[in-house]
Amino acid sequence: MIEPFVAVPSYTVSPAPAEFDAEHRVSTAPVPTPVVPVALVPADGEALPAVAVLPPARARAHRTARPNVAGLGPLGRYAADPRVTDLFVNGNAGLWIDAGAGLKAEPSWQCTEAQARQLAVHLIALGGRHLDEASPCVDVRLNDGIRVHAVLPPASSSGTLLSIRLPHSERLSLDDLFADGLLGTGPAASALLERLQEAVVRRTNLLITGAAGSGKTTLLAALLGEAPPDERIVLIEDVAELRVAHPHVVALEARQANLEGAGRITLEALVREALRMRPDRLVLGECRGAEVRELLTALNTGHDGGAGTLHANSLADVGARLEALGALARMSPEAVARQTVSAIGLVLHLERQGGVRRLTQTGRFRLDARDRLTVV
Repeated sequence: MIEPFVAVPSYTVSPAPAEFDAEHRVSTAPVPTPVVPVALVPADGEALPAVAVLPPARARAHRTARPNVAGLGPLGRYAADPRVTDLFVNGNAGLWIDAGAGLKAEPSWQCTEAQARQLAVHLIALGGRHLDEASPCVDVRLNDGIRVHAVLPPASSSGTLLSIRLPHSERLSLDDLFADGLLGTGPAASALLERLQEAVVRRTNLLITGAAGSGKTTLLAALLGEAPPDERIVLIEDVAELRVAHPHVVALEARQANLEGAGRITLEALVREALRMRPDRLVLGECRGAEVRELLTALNTGHDGGAGTLHANSLADVGARLEALGALARMSPEAVARQTVSAIGLVLHLERQGGVRRLTQTGRFRLDARDRLTVV
């Protein structure tokens, strides 16, 4: 049983962000107070149980443990393993861990609903936000890119829920992914590696698709790492997750409104701001709404070498997904189709089966007989 924990030392929370000055396109927020990670220990000072041994994953999994996880409290000992990508706390029903071989229940984890709630409130506070019955669903990014999503009852009928996404402790290159088998095996994998490298050199606009956890962000970061060092890469993300091994990368991150409903910065606005920053490569971490209009417009006006990701269950579903997002921006299916065919040069689809991530399909956008979007 996990004992009640106390913070050692006490932590500080960044001040609430000020409003975004749309007219002058600058943030009026003060320089944030750095968040000090805290170590959570049982109130009686005794050590927590030893960490259970996780199953082996990819060949490089023995490398350096992930740093900066002390603030995760009793979850930190699991998050320190560089193989772990996701942690899920389901109230008092247990902890599930993905260490590269699919989700597995962790037998050493035990906690009460009250302890799960206390942990959730603590983690959200580390991200500078507040979690309670009035705001029962909150998403924050902690230091080192750790993403935490928390849900409290009554929004959750399963008790307090925590979903934690951990970034790779390493910046993986395309060669690393090739060695890990993401591109497959044998001569076909070698040919695919060469094709991807050529696409980066030729500044082909890329769209990477797949379900959640299929490796879209990992592949995108590796591809961007292949860009020439004299190019300027501008990243736009809802929550900063991309880690690119490149000397000239700048990142913009969307912001939710504060408790007064002010200060929101949308992805659409950030795409427009990014165009004023002279990007050699414009990258939208994930297309999930009306920002698809700004991205397609940018990629159709001379901004080659751009990229983005999109949630889709299969390559055949990509066209319909883009049309649905375009509808949010009041674009007709025909307009989405024609702009996409002109803007995106290559589609890469990833799948995850049995805990193994693979680039399974590639394709190009075409118009069908009805002028609708399809991938061939």
